[in-house]
Amino acid sequence: MNPYNPLLYMYLVFNSVHFCIISVCVIADFIALFKLQHILSDQKFVIALYDLFAFIFSVDIISAIEFDKSGDHLATGDRGGRVVLFERTDTKENGGSRKDLEKTDYSTSRHPEFRYKTEFQSHEPEFDYLKSLEIEEKINKIRWCQTANGALFLLSTNDKTIKFWKVQEKKIKKIASMNMDPSKVAGKNTIAGSSDSSITNSYLVNGGCKDKSSTNLINDFKFPSGGIPSLRLPVVTYNETSLVPRCRRVYAHAHDYHINSISNNSDGETFISADDLRINLWNLEISNQSFNIVDVKPANMEDLTEVITCAEFHPTHCSTLAYSSSKGSIRLIDLRQSALCDKHSKLFEEQEAPGSRSFFTEIIASISDIKFGRDGRYILSRDYMTLKLWDINMDSGPVSTFQVHEHLRPRLCDLYENDSIFDKFECCLSGDSQRVATGSYSNLFRVFGCASGSTEATTLEASKNPMRRQVQTPSRPSRSLSSITRAVRRGGGESPDANGNSFDFTTKLLHLAWHPSENSIACAAANSLYMYYA
Repeated sequence: MNPYNPLLYMYLVFNSVHFCIISVCVIADFIALFKLQHILSDQKFVIALYDLFAFIFSVDIISAIEFDKSGDHLATGDRGGRVVLFERTDTKENGGSRKDLEKTDYSTSRHPEFRYKTEFQSHEPEFDYLKSLEIEEKINKIRWCQTANGALFLLSTNDKTIKFWKVQEKKIKKIASMNMDPSKVAGKNTIAGSSDSSITNSYLVNGGCKDKSSTNLINDFKFPSGGIPSLRLPVVTYNETSLVPRCRRVYAHAHDYHINSISNNSDGETFISADDLRINLWNLEISNQSFNIVDVKPANMEDLTEVITCAEFHPTHCSTLAYSSSKGSIRLIDLRQSALCDKHSKLFEEQEAPGSRSFFTEIIASISDIKFGRDGRYILSRDYMTLKLWDINMDSGPVSTFQVHEHLRPRLCDLYENDSIFDKFECCLSGDSQRVATGSYSNLFRVFGCASGSTEATTLEASKNPMRRQVQTPSRPSRSLSSITRAVRRGGGESPDANGNSFDFTTKLLHLAWHPSENSIACAAANSLYMYYA
């Protein structure tokens, strides 16, 4: 037994009031077993143990999160290439789906509960020998596909390869009754025992037999009158079910650069994948062929001025999609115009104020994520400083702009030096398009009301104890979001800003998703998954 083997504990905590959390903790409890000085004297061992803990934590960090269209399933992906599925259970316990409860006028105040369903290894680390490039197993994006015959379908991708997964319940076959009496299995002189052994030792597959001596013994055997009471036929039963994930398609070798987004089409048959310079159109049933529909790569790479940062299909129009760029613009294209959509139908960008240009202007203007509203009327975009809501019928400017990191503008030099200025924050809209949300540092995320005349702005912290002091946000009045509790981040070891608020740039909330029909937000902070309900 290795005395230095750390104890690994995995725990799953669901808070019945506000949120659920999945977390993995590694505890090295070797101090109670051995003397501290004996362990600390070996410097190499301490360094190796630290590296082991850091590796365990890094592969468990959540890198993607997504609700399905019904809101009954939630999927997360991590840096270790794993996909974890959760299933909503409170609707089942209440006697049916949400539609059934509405039909019976059954009102309930229970918050949504999601429980662990299954997990599987989606991607493994690979190495591209032609380019001498190591391909990480980290899950970049997850997208749910249409369900069929009770099976769940989803797409997952890392930097180079997209996979189409099917998760289905299968019944486990068990033999409930053997054709021998268990109480007489040990006895070799019983009729059942002798007949079983002779049959087993005599015949092979397809009627073959081992030797003629055993065959003669069977032929000489005669059944007694009245039959053999201990002889029973095997009975196959289905007492248990098991979730079996299976990879149905692998879409590979189509991107020279890292894949930053995938999106399903509303037709249920195609999807797109985007990297820095190209967007490809795929058919779900064809994995060895794709069509390049957007290509921004110039003939001379020195002339490259912008790259693609995100791409998203329109939720209802199967021929319309939008993609964002590192220059802060969003282009709406129509697949019916041409095979190669090198020209956009609409361009959404906000003109910068005169005299405001600086070294950081293009960096902070780069859009990290875009999302369509459920009805397809609005597009939500997130750059480093702001969250913007666009109306696809009005390309003159955003209809609303929400300040997220304006308080960090005086510290852009520090953020550039520690690479925090390149962090990619995601955004999401509520199902009714009345609220928007995005993440920030210190595991904070912000929720804004985008209805006409709304001044709602709430700051929350993803933690097990959301009751924290309020963050000062003078740029916008603060008001609570329904019954969601306000919160702020932890203090200590953090640098304060001009308003006295401190932020920890090592802890950041990059990924979050809004439930398609309810006021529920799932957000990921490091290796923990939190859910807030209003």
